Amino acid sequence: MATTSLAPTPKLQFFDANGAPLADGLLYTYEAGSTTPLVTYTDSTGVSLNTNPITLDSRGEANVWLGAAIYKFALYTSAGVLIWTVDNINGNTFASTATGDGTTTAFSVVNGFTAIYINGVYQNRNTYVVTSGTVTFTQAPPYTSIIEVVYN
Repeated sequence: MATTSLAPTPKLQFFDANGAPLADGLLYTYEAGSTTPLVTYTDSTGVSLNTNPITLDSRGEANVWLGAAIYKFALYTSAGVLIWTVDNINGNTFASTATGDGTTTAFSVVNGFTAIYINGVYQNRNTYVVTSGTVTFTQAPPYTSIIEVVYN
């Protein structure tokens, strides 16, 4: 069984140039710096492989779990028009989670994290401060919200 990690959000979603979901878009996954296809997975088990390319659903979404590798992504429209490529996406990412209670603003973290998400939404760095292994939000995350701290 492969070692996997979750791409930065639980479900990746992509949009066209007008901001509409990229329905039936195509996401190709490659070894970094190449056009050699590299597998991704449909879930955390690392057993079920995605197709390559991954066909996005009607909301422009897909489940994309990465193996322990460095990737290149290439995103295309359903007509095969290249939108972008991003190289050197680190599949060796891991995360820790906490649950918001609606009142707590401070949470323990390990130094060296790269991003924070609340319910899958990236939190801008101006919404929290980090001191001595504690992240303090300017506003308490909502009750039962999932706080995900991502490390590389």
